[in-house]
Amino acid sequence: MDGTYSQNDLSHVVEADKAHVWHHLVQHRGFDTKDPNIIVEGKGMRVWNQAGKEHLDAVSGAVWTVNVGYGRERIAKAVYDQLLRMNYFAGAAGSVPGALFAEKLINKMPGLSRVYYCNSGSEANEKAFKMVRQIAHKRYGGKKHKILFRDRDYHGTTIGCLSAGGQEERNAQYGPFAPGFVRVPHCLEYRAADQGAPTQNYGEWAADQIEQVILREGPDTVGALCLEPVTAGGGVIVPPDGYWPKVQEICRKYDILLHIDEVVCGVGRTGTWFGYQHYGIEPDFVTMAKGVASGYAAIACCVTSERVFDLFRDDASDPMSYFRDISTFGGCTAGPAAAIENMAIIEEEGLLENTTAMGDYMLDQLQALADRHAVIGDVRGKGLFLGAELVEDRETRKPVAEAQAQAVTADCMAQGVIVGVTNRSVPGYNNTLCFSPALIATRDDIDQIVSAVDGALGRVFG
Repeated sequence: MDGTYSQNDLSHVVEADKAHVWHHLVQHRGFDTKDPNIIVEGKGMRVWNQAGKEHLDAVSGAVWTVNVGYGRERIAKAVYDQLLRMNYFAGAAGSVPGALFAEKLINKMPGLSRVYYCNSGSEANEKAFKMVRQIAHKRYGGKKHKILFRDRDYHGTTIGCLSAGGQEERNAQYGPFAPGFVRVPHCLEYRAADQGAPTQNYGEWAADQIEQVILREGPDTVGALCLEPVTAGGGVIVPPDGYWPKVQEICRKYDILLHIDEVVCGVGRTGTWFGYQHYGIEPDFVTMAKGVASGYAAIACCVTSERVFDLFRDDASDPMSYFRDISTFGGCTAGPAAAIENMAIIEEEGLLENTTAMGDYMLDQLQALADRHAVIGDVRGKGLFLGAELVEDRETRKPVAEAQAQAVTADCMAQGVIVGVTNRSVPGYNNTLCFSPALIATRDDIDQIVSAVDGALGRVFG
């Protein structure tokens, strides 16, 4: 560690943090008897805390964000240079990095053409929801306004996004929610029996359940379907064979806009630029955030097809016809400046290919781990986006207690390896270990991660 803080400086930092910072996803009562963890420095895939302890980060900044790793000087320099030249102007005007990154991004997304900048994944999803609602009013007298979302999927923290949230514990105590959001069933094949689903052609069956909801609600009332390409915090759920083609067919059949939430999967996480590109589908909206600039600057995008964009420029004489929306920090230039360099690093270093190769290797290693630990009921994932579901019994598939799953991550942390676990998600099913190392991961990094989990499982479950 070669940070610039002295121990005395850090002592003050810790006290200031305890006195004034409201941390995310943390019960602060614990800080009555222990200090918060202050991450002081990062390099590559490793971070150091205030005590100088090194950790291998297997979750890319805890929430699937730092795709190209820590300490990228070229990104920092690009942001610095851009801020000196022009730091901000509201998005009603353009910027040089905004135009150039939009061009680079669209080149990776055939069939899509327009980029709306904002500052977070929640906000990007809100923009798509508002576009759907405005289209409903412009074309359908407000009737085709309902937005379908999937059980276990997560789309953000705002009240609008929680209204489309398929995780009960994320939503608890924040209602009432916005009307017009309707849940459809999940597509976790490992839990098919819980749905009374057939073992044959489960993917098509799961997609058919979406159609049943559409028919129940009335196709003339449903404007959009919002899905994660691979469910993240709801358990790292990879859609089964047959699912996505059927979903696309259903959307086209009923003239329903398809909104893919790539906030986690986007920009390389699954081994393609975007998760939906594994499945040959053609979305109308794609939202993204986290990995767009690998956390070096705040940026999010709502990307649309030209067909959607054209609906908002059809009548220049109508002052209500265009998309009457603004994102203040969508006008920041640091985000697209960082995103340009982030994308260049992924290309120049072959990180999509590395993600595929290292993802396959890690999946194999986790499956080998399952051979040694009966508590691992299922291993799943795509690219460097993987999960291991922990169960008390492989026959009944009863989930382990949440406290036990959290004990595994705590043990790994004590070993100097940071892994994740589903948290405040689905009641009774916060039992999946989550792995999302940076796209620069090596076999040695993965071996260290898997070894830590191996030891933790042995100590927690015997």
